[in-house]
Amino acid sequence: MEITGGERQVRLEPWGEGDLWLLRRLNSPEMTEHLGGPESEEKVAARHRRYLAVGDGQMYRVVSTEDGETVGSVGFWEREWREGVVWETGWGVLPEFQGRGLAVAAARAVIAAAREAGEHRYLHAFPKVDNAPSNSVCRRAGFTLLGPVDLEYPKGHPIKSNDWRADLHESP
Repeated sequence: MEITGGERQVRLEPWGEGDLWLLRRLNSPEMTEHLGGPESEEKVAARHRRYLAVGDGQMYRVVSTEDGETVGSVGFWEREWREGVVWETGWGVLPEFQGRGLAVAAARAVIAAAREAGEHRYLHAFPKVDNAPSNSVCRRAGFTLLGPVDLEYPKGHPIKSNDWRADLHESP
């Protein structure tokens, strides 16, 4: 699946056995600043196994169509939320590729992928309210801001997030 984000295009490739290196790169202090900090190697390995399992949702490696480089990850999974079961999404773009519109392209691509998957009407993103880059990605990718919410992430750690929602029944 190729999607344009501004002037950039990305391709989503289903998460594979060989993508553990990417998960390790995304687990840096810089990349997990708004997510509670880096996870242990044990937790990273467990996350990789979850990403490989075909279940409710899909994780992807994000590839730039410009040069074929892997630039990050994006995915969607089920979550219980106010209106019932919804899709939730999250993404990460490696530091050396940030600021190029690739996260916006990846977010648009994952909206399209969740729309194709069917099952749920809404796709939500929950960036922390002080995570300006991720909130900007949500806005630019076409999500609607519903307002701030109290969440726990990681489990047991209360955070204030914004609830952004994409209606998957609307035409792109």
